[in-house]
Amino acid sequence: MQVEKQLIQNLNDESAAAHSRKFEFVAEDIKNLDSVMDKLTAFQIAIPSWALGAGGTRFGRFSGGGEPRSLEEKIEDVGVIHALNKSSNAISLHIPWDIPSNAPAIKALAAEYGLHFDAMNSNTFQDQPGQEHSYKYGSLHHVDKAVRQQAIAHNIEVIKYGVELGSKALSIWLADGSNFPGQLNFRGAFQNTLESLGEIYDALPEDWKMYIEYKPFEPNFYSTTIGDWGQSYLLSSKLGPKAKTLVDLGHHLPNTNIEQIVSLLLMENKLAGFHFNDSKYGDDDLTVGSINPYQLFLIFNELVEGMDQQGMVHATDIGWMIDASHNVKDPVEDLLQSVEAIKIAYAQALVIDRDALVVAQQNNDTALCQEILQQAYRKDLRPLLAEARLRAGGAIDPLTAYRQLNVRKELINTRGMKTLSTGL
Repeated sequence: MQVEKQLIQNLNDESAAAHSRKFEFVAEDIKNLDSVMDKLTAFQIAIPSWALGAGGTRFGRFSGGGEPRSLEEKIEDVGVIHALNKSSNAISLHIPWDIPSNAPAIKALAAEYGLHFDAMNSNTFQDQPGQEHSYKYGSLHHVDKAVRQQAIAHNIEVIKYGVELGSKALSIWLADGSNFPGQLNFRGAFQNTLESLGEIYDALPEDWKMYIEYKPFEPNFYSTTIGDWGQSYLLSSKLGPKAKTLVDLGHHLPNTNIEQIVSLLLMENKLAGFHFNDSKYGDDDLTVGSINPYQLFLIFNELVEGMDQQGMVHATDIGWMIDASHNVKDPVEDLLQSVEAIKIAYAQALVIDRDALVVAQQNNDTALCQEILQQAYRKDLRPLLAEARLRAGGAIDPLTAYRQLNVRKELINTRGMKTLSTGL
């Protein structure tokens, strides 16, 4: 379905006066308002195709009504999100969950909704029907070369799909690892992975990037072959300039200083981008900003400072994507909330008094450094985001608009109550 612009406009008209008062009050205190508004409008966060259905856990999954049953319907749902928030103009596909049977038609459908295709994601953490070799004991690191070659071929196939769709990046996450001491030769597994990634790297088009993700545990619990940012950085450094490290916020041990990792990767020009989510205990894949919004702000503090130092374009020079899944929320509502949380943290980082912070740091004025950061964090900048959406033709309040327009009810009427999203 498509959300009609006039319906959004009608809802905006009802809340325009209240919004205008809030925006003018906040805007008065923003020194570089025009620049902030331009950056907020340009900043887009890609939506993963696998997050549009109800998620779950290894214990069960509670599917919701009106879930997208095909790639085409997933594109429609991202189109709904983008129509409301004007901040989600890209979709990221997972192969083989979302193989485009007719790439030109799929690309044209996405364009109808103002969308393009973000990074392509390969899948060697599951066995697929008809697959000759199993990934039970790994893929790119496997002791059997035939298994490694099968995984390499799959990644090259994903690149080909991406080229057809206009994507520019391949995202690789490996479940490879071990559950017990002695099960795996660590050096041998790492070398196999490097050689396998090298073959995939050689197949990349010149204008593509390779995103190498890391994770300290799960589904293997004694070791993972790309277990932390250092191992990903080492691989990307050996492979070449097109390979970079992808940071998933949930892929860290508790209390890890993610903002420091981000800063160093950015300094070394090895930060590929982000998979945004939130967590309380592990890789919980919760709604972004629902648990620790301050950490998200601190990450964006490092991002904005580092990207500005290197003259990078915030919106396009690294990849921004959500990777969240929840089994009790409407997935579209969850994604709308996540995008909002990301852009709030970004906006707060944009209004930090950088000059004052540099002086305080140079003077070792610890208390003032904290005050400067928290002054920006405590600002309610939601009216700025609403104004950016309004100027772009979106909804002042996307979540409220989604509910008032009864989008989920329309999706259930069209698709049915007991639908199951592909790939999950």
